[in-house]
Amino acid sequence: MSADGAFAHAGGSGDRGVRCIIFGFLLVGAMASGCGGASNTPAASSADPAVRQARADLARATPPPSAYRGPSGGPAAEPRAPVVFIAADLTDGGIAAVARGVQQAAGAIGWPLQILDGQATVEGEQHAVRSALRSRPGGIILGGVDARTQRAALREARAQGVPVVGWHAAVRPGPDPGAGLAANVSSEPAAVARLAADYAIADSNGYAKVALFTDSEYSIDAYTARLMASDINRCRHCSTLQVFDSPTSTASIGAVSLVASLLQHYGNGVGYLLAVNGSYITGASTALAGAGRRGDQRPYSIVAGQGDESEFARIRADEYQKASVAEPLNLEGWQLIDELNRARAGQPASGYVPPPAVITRADVPSGAVFEPPGGYRENYLRIWRR
Repeated sequence: MSADGAFAHAGGSGDRGVRCIIFGFLLVGAMASGCGGASNTPAASSADPAVRQARADLARATPPPSAYRGPSGGPAAEPRAPVVFIAADLTDGGIAAVARGVQQAAGAIGWPLQILDGQATVEGEQHAVRSALRSRPGGIILGGVDARTQRAALREARAQGVPVVGWHAAVRPGPDPGAGLAANVSSEPAAVARLAADYAIADSNGYAKVALFTDSEYSIDAYTARLMASDINRCRHCSTLQVFDSPTSTASIGAVSLVASLLQHYGNGVGYLLAVNGSYITGASTALAGAGRRGDQRPYSIVAGQGDESEFARIRADEYQKASVAEPLNLEGWQLIDELNRARAGQPASGYVPPPAVITRADVPSGAVFEPPGGYRENYLRIWRR
């Protein structure tokens, strides 16, 4: 984590352990004893501009179908060549969904695809990248692998002339030459973070008391969490109680003890759990059920930046998750193949950034992912077949 915040240990989970982050310039009120100390806040005011802004943001948060069509043009399909998708962790629902989209798109463009699993460790990811390079592929796709942890291997890829694109592999969407990425595919993290915070602010009428869950091993996740904390704390009578830095690879287990201790410390004062990955809410659900909380009782969970099958199942059943700020994961898999095709053709990245959508029980998809209309498959096929 950067010098933006200080860390205090809050127990252990996984190889890296768990840290409770105090963003000194973000949090409202003093905190004691390892991020503890509930604060007394005055009654929320309906005049709070943050509440009005949150409601306005949510009211216009449904993008039109045309926003999900993809780029207007691009190069025809490059010749057949094997490509490698390297997953940070194929047990992660979001990464697995993106991999399925990549698989569909690779078949459509006519490229052989190999999928390797980094098995949720930096070492495993490094081994997978180097294994891919030994095969001299036509391109590499990083699926949830943070490019900054693979600098040496990506320098080798550049030396070999192997283009690399990524999904959630850097902080921002678009090209990142410094990280060795021809393109990074994601929704804009600032938009994702804002909508997640907006939902908590609006749903609580300006009373949101939240705990955040992130993993600083991934730059996009740490960035998203900082933005959510900042947005929450612009609300006069909202506050961020704690920010937990816990590995996503063990989140379904680690979050159990974290949420149990959170409830013990703050009781009913915790209103919302904001997380960068649905795995945290899997663990939170176990703790909440163990504490006798029903699925429709506080604290309410909101996930920022994925939108996989397990999240939608919880939202649909009103079981410990109220909303997801979802990305179109299957579409992003197709975009990864298109961005790789542009890199192989020596052309710049498309510049296309798919918008996120706020998914609630009122409009939760019946399928496994958020699959917006817009005709992106037909559009990409039209581009590639020129």
